[in-house]
Amino acid sequence: MTTDHFSKVAPVAKKYAAILFDLDGTLIDSTPAVIAHWTQFGKDYGIDPALILATSHGRRTIDIIKQWRPELANMDYVREVEGRIPKEHAADAKELPGTRTLVSSLHKTRAKWAIVTSGTSALAEPWVKLIGFPRPEVFMTADKVVNGKPDPEGYLLARKQLGLSKTVEPPADVLVVEDAPAGIRAGKAAGCDVLALLTTHSREEVEAAGADFVVEDLESVEWLGGDEDGILLLINPTPPPTVSVLQLGPKLINEVLPN
Repeated sequence: MTTDHFSKVAPVAKKYAAILFDLDGTLIDSTPAVIAHWTQFGKDYGIDPALILATSHGRRTIDIIKQWRPELANMDYVREVEGRIPKEHAADAKELPGTRTLVSSLHKTRAKWAIVTSGTSALAEPWVKLIGFPRPEVFMTADKVVNGKPDPEGYLLARKQLGLSKTVEPPADVLVVEDAPAGIRAGKAAGCDVLALLTTHSREEVEAAGADFVVEDLESVEWLGGDEDGILLLINPTPPPTVSVLQLGPKLINEVLPN
């Protein structure tokens, strides 16, 4: 354990030009619906659903279908099957802790924010409506990009549509909020700071993907103020499991807390 270890759990106040959110696993949790969808797909086409689910989260349906049944991989088919999910599993989606407070504050102050999701508009738009979240003006879905996460295309397009110029706002002045390694890598590839939520993956997985901050959920993010010119946040990182300081030897204590 080093001083750098402690810097990763210290609260951080930072102003961002915009916040770009993933949807499922970040703002909402529709895990039961997703599991039901891919389980049925696997049964229909003779594929072990566990193999599909092992790598499906955070990726576009069309990219997953390309992997398992490439002959079905067209956007019309994807929209049709994804459009059924909110209709058949509406009760299986819920908002995640802290999300409503943050997105409502962004919406009310006209701050710049967007949703960048691996779901198509046929899936993502109904989820947002069913949960009752405000809809951002910039809503990037799987059918609006050529390349899905971990490619940064969606996040780069969202920046552009929000009117953010790299010459005025460096990429790191935009915060991406994600839960899946594929999305974290996309945010980092876009040059943004990435806040990872521990809602679907382990700390080891999100840290390996390159997350700058790790929190349990959005209740660890405090809204300090915002408007069209920027958003001030206080991020309270979730500390990793550690041994008690009392269990550390004197040598290690002196290393971490020098005289």
